[in-house]
Amino acid sequence: MALHKMAAVVIGVPNLAETTAYYTEFGLTPRGDGWFSTVDGGNQLRLVESAMRRLVAFTVGVDNPDDLDRAESRLRGVEALVSRGPGRLTAIDPVGGVEVTLEIMPRLRQAEVPTPVYNAPGRIERAGARADGVLRTNAVKPRKLGHVVLGTTDFAASQRFFVDGIGFKVSDLIKDTGAFLRCSTDHHNLLLLKAPVSFLHHTSWQVDDIDEVGRGATRMLEDHPERHVWGLGRHHAGSNFFWYLKDPAGNFSEYYSDLDCILEDQLWKPEAFEGAAGLFNWGPPPPPSFLHPDDLAALMTGAHSPG
Repeated sequence: MALHKMAAVVIGVPNLAETTAYYTEFGLTPRGDGWFSTVDGGNQLRLVESAMRRLVAFTVGVDNPDDLDRAESRLRGVEALVSRGPGRLTAIDPVGGVEVTLEIMPRLRQAEVPTPVYNAPGRIERAGARADGVLRTNAVKPRKLGHVVLGTTDFAASQRFFVDGIGFKVSDLIKDTGAFLRCSTDHHNLLLLKAPVSFLHHTSWQVDDIDEVGRGATRMLEDHPERHVWGLGRHHAGSNFFWYLKDPAGNFSEYYSDLDCILEDQLWKPEAFEGAAGLFNWGPPPPPSFLHPDDLAALMTGAHSPG
């Protein structure tokens, strides 16, 4: 596909120092000027000052100028505000005011991570040794930014902008209220959710396997149990293992592993799930604060407006 990765995200927060410390502890590497990098994706998160928490911008990778030309034509077709610069194109989400940039950049290349050795009924593959997952002592470091989840007050308009305009593809739907969209071979890089206010629900960060999901979250909760939101579990749509935590600004951050990949569009058939049916396959049920974050009322007072 012309779009090939979720490259970076910019988040506005009112408590920059606290939130910077959180994402450093989360495993991202601070680079200065608010930027943080992942192991494989380079600079993928930037934190900036904002009156209230909000998604300011994100960047999607494309291959060449022809991709930008086609995107510009699509975006003008949906009457989006578009500006063009060398090697990039920027459009404004008409609902939430998020700045979306398409930029020519190399595709992500990730080194292969060895599959953990598991014993199973009738299959002993690890004899006389403890599992690798229980012996690890290294810090958990996210490999890349996986996806962003946005609440939108106009679901149809947001879907039109991101699908018909930007060029995201639909992977699955939550009937009339949500759309899992992809700009890479990952099952989703953007999830749109119908909400009473446009807001950033969470960002999601890939780690190697379920042990890293558990190790990362456990480490984050050791001295801060209040960070826990939801997990450990396995989603149905996307299939990934997950654990959600809350940063000091109120944004959720997710460790995930084992997400579905869609290499051939024609071999994947999107499903439309009813309500929470696609939300999780196993694990504890989501708490009310996951579905309706505690600060939604504050975000609805007007302080959240873009700019």
